[in-house]
Amino acid sequence: MVEFVQAWKSGKAAKGDRISFATPELLWKVLTAKRWELLKAMCGSGPLTVREAARRVERDIKAVHSDLTALLNAGVLVRTETGQVEFPYEAVKVEFLLEAA
Repeated sequence: MVEFVQAWKSGKAAKGDRISFATPELLWKVLTAKRWELLKAMCGSGPLTVREAARRVERDIKAVHSDLTALLNAGVLVRTETGQVEFPYEAVKVEFLLEAA
């Protein structure tokens, strides 16, 4: 609500963080279906251990660790000082443009 009031008063939308991918193919390589499921489970939950993230998506810890590492390397997740991982966003908007060749 605070962001809305600020945007209303200033006439400018609040800017959020952005992560860009060079191509749609790279987007889909990084944000696989399993990784998207993991992000949905982490959204709004605060920092999590790898074990807790794996429990939430009912997957093998080793596979979840690999996915978390890929998402950390892409800048989608952050690592906390305690070594946990966090998806520090409340929402995600994926946007791309498909044009005729």
